[in-house]
Amino acid sequence: MAADNKHKDEENVAVRRADGESRSLAASLPRLVLEARRIAANVIHGLHGRRRAGAGESFWQYRRFVSGEPAQRVDWRRSGRDDHLYVREQEWEAAHTVWIWPDRSPSMAFASRDARDSKLERGLIVAFALAELLVAGGERVGIPGLMNPTGSRAVIDKMAQAMLHDDKTRASLPPSFVPSSLAEIVVLSDFWSPIAEITAMLGGLASSGAHGTLIQVVDPAEETFPYSGRVEFVEPEIGSVITAGRAESWTTDYVARVALHRDQIRAETNRLDWLFSTHTTSRSAAELLLFLHAGMMVNKGGGRTTVKAGRSA
Repeated sequence: MAADNKHKDEENVAVRRADGESRSLAASLPRLVLEARRIAANVIHGLHGRRRAGAGESFWQYRRFVSGEPAQRVDWRRSGRDDHLYVREQEWEAAHTVWIWPDRSPSMAFASRDARDSKLERGLIVAFALAELLVAGGERVGIPGLMNPTGSRAVIDKMAQAMLHDDKTRASLPPSFVPSSLAEIVVLSDFWSPIAEITAMLGGLASSGAHGTLIQVVDPAEETFPYSGRVEFVEPEIGSVITAGRAESWTTDYVARVALHRDQIRAETNRLDWLFSTHTTSRSAAELLLFLHAGMMVNKGGGRTTVKAGRSA
């Protein structure tokens, strides 16, 4: 009985720790927002969005009238200010919605001593910074089930406020919804969910023709399994505990299972013409930000980049 009580106490402590780390998000958000803005500012100069002159509803610029153009295109009010004729150009509506899903479930709170950030912190930093870059480039950004698409320059603040006021269970994968065919979806998660759930999510999001990118954010310890001796592993989503008497004997099987899981995800993303890559939290957040942004901006006319990668950063 004493042993059983000890086991339950250890289990409860582990669960409370995982839950407490998740709840500490409110306290850490200001720091994450500042870090995201710093990273975005370091890369934003020289990066251009997809705005250009064309058929749209928003004013873009005035330009000189060219001989042979229809006279009705002349903006007579602007032209009356000097001796030249001017045409009022509208903005080409290339801006479309980019849905960003940063996984905020309990498993994302994990961080080993070799990590720069927890998986949760890294996912949020990159999500915020990516949103800042996209809005600066003329795109609209939303969070599925949490925040409607916006092109506001205060997009990071809007995202942070939406998360702070979210009292729903923090799911690993984005909720089911049907994005437009022009939408882009970015999912930042550890993707330790069962492959059936991941496949179902992908099928639903891709059903309209939308494209997307899955980034598996992992801790260095989840890559190498650097454990030995007697170790207790806690599943933070449901609180179950597994004890390994000789953890080092699990390494080979663990690495093989992770490789198989990734191969299954990659096979599905390849089939749908989506992108799957991995990111380890011992590496730079800016590296992942550049990878994501470059992948979206390769074809500025809205076409899909054909770049494929198994590992990004």
